[in-house]
Parts: sequence; structure tokens; C-alpha cells
Amino acid sequence: MLVLLPPSETKRPGGRRTPLDLDRLALPGLRGVRERVVDALVALSADPETASRVLRLGPTQVDEVAVNAALATAPTLPAIDRYTGVLFDALEPGTLPAPERRWLGQHVLIHSAPFGPIGALDPIPAYRLTAGVAVPGLPPLRRLWADAVTAAIEGESRGFVLDLRSEAYVALGPVPATRRSAYVRVVAAGPDGEVRALNHFNKHAKGELVRALAEGRPRIRAVDDLVDWARGRGITLDGSGPGIVTLRVA
Repeated sequence: MLVLLPPSETKRPGGRRTPLDLDRLALPGLRGVRERVVDALVALSADPETASRVLRLGPTQVDEVAVNAALATAPTLPAIDRYTGVLFDALEPGTLPAPERRWLGQHVLIHSAPFGPIGALDPIPAYRLTAGVAVPGLPPLRRLWADAVTAAIEGESRGFVLDLRSEAYVALGPVPATRRSAYVRVVAAGPDGEVRALNHFNKHAKGELVRALAEGRPRIRAVDDLVDWARGRGITLDGSGPGIVTLRVA
């Protein structure tokens, strides 16, 4: 099983002194694209005013330019610990025992804008870049990443793919049609009984789902396996169409 997560704009600072090593990241076939994006971000950071505009930074965020300038030398943390925000706060990776963290490392990829999909335990620095930003000197990120990421996922041997990414990151590397997969939509029934898609609680529910997967470490080969496992955990998952699974929350 392979789980694809979106990143978060908010990140934990600091880390180990070991700097970024692109050769240590998952999906090594993406190394060339990763190097291009990192080099472009570092070059952009030489002009803080332009970088602030391109990265859409507010007056209190200008220090993010220096974060990008130091990409090649900054401290690193496992990706699952680097990201903060609603999804990762619900996942609480720092409270998981070693076997569950190993499961995350073996089965979870987090789809970042500068590095593409990276392993949950891959060491990365803090950075500032989102899927919709156009970086000077590079094609649009969608054009730069999409085919390369899709090919990398195609070459993966980890079977069934559970896609929890936002649509912006799906566009940076769709799951190939040849792979057994399911895209997760999060919904809840309102007071009127009508089912609606969620925003904030979408991320929270996804974080809780991934934590439950890490704790249970099930063998999932198809949507039916996932739905059956979820039912046993009190999680409501329904196949709602070809390649789509609905996660219902109270």
C-alpha cells in the first residue's frame, strides 16, 4: 500500500545539522527535477523583494526568503515531523511508537512542491513554496512535475495507492490509470441531513485516518480491503465511484 499526502504551508523549524541530500529522498528518478527547483529557489532568494512577491509573502513573512536561500545547507528533519498544521497535528507522528513510524516510512509519501513526493521519514529542510507558485526560470510546476511524478508512481511496487492529496497536488502528479487506487473525499451530514464536503475538518479527518493506518498496519490490496478494515476501526469509508472513496465524519 502507498499513501499519498499533501504537504502543509506551516513547518517546524530547526532539525539535525545534516543538510539536504537529494540522493537520500524516495523516488530517486525525480532527482534531476528536484535539483532544478532547489537551484531556482536559491537563485530567486538572492533578490528578496522579487522573492517575496513571487512567493506571495506578507510583511511578516519576509524571513521565509532566507529559509529558501539556505535550502542546501539548512538543518533537516524527517518530513513527517517537519510539517505542522491541521492534518499533521491530527496524525501526531511524534507520539507514535517506532513500529508505527517505520510503517509511515515504508508506506507514506508527502507530495512537496520543491522535492515532489518524498518519504515520510526522508530528511528535508524547511522551505517556502506552494503548488500554485510560478518560479522564475522554471516551467509551471504542473508541467515540470506531472509526467515525472506519474512515471515514478507507475514504477512503485507498493501496490494499492490511497490518494489523500488536495487537487492542487494531484495536478503535480496524477496517479497513473494503470494503478489500483482510490482518491479520498471527506464529507459530513449537516443538520438538514444533506451531505457536504468539508474544508478544515477534511485535513483533520485525513490525519486521523493515516494515524489509524499506521497503528493497524493493515494489508490493503484493493478498495474493498480498505473499506472492510475501516469498518472494523469504526471509520466510515464508502466506494462512491470508480477510483473514489468517501470518508464520512460526524
